[in-house]
Amino acid sequence: MNYTIGQVATMNHLSISQLRYYDKQGLFPFLKRTEKGDRVFDGDSLKFLEIILCLKDTGMPIREIKQFVDWCMDGHNTIPQRLTMMKQQEIHVLQQIQHTKENLTKIQQKIARLEREQKENH
Repeated sequence: MNYTIGQVATMNHLSISQLRYYDKQGLFPFLKRTEKGDRVFDGDSLKFLEIILCLKDTGMPIREIKQFVDWCMDGHNTIPQRLTMMKQQEIHVLQQIQHTKENLTKIQQKIARLEREQKENH
């Protein structure tokens, strides 16, 4: 099944302009176009978009995502580079999780202090 850019934007909670921007940055070399030039997303394109958005959401810069996409387009001989990049991103995400856990602990401690103070003052 094929999807329009508008449908894909809605499905992924993005704007059409965001998708067009990503396309202009070279992140969608796999997209086909209609005779009128409209972008067409198929099932494989949606799977590719999913990993692109995952990488973006976990803090990978657009230029690195483009490198990943380019390597994917180059085929199997780039698997070692892609694997290295994914392992580096995994480390980055694990660090983000640890940092978020530390911040959550600080927030929970502050809540506990404020709740104690509230009880003491009533």
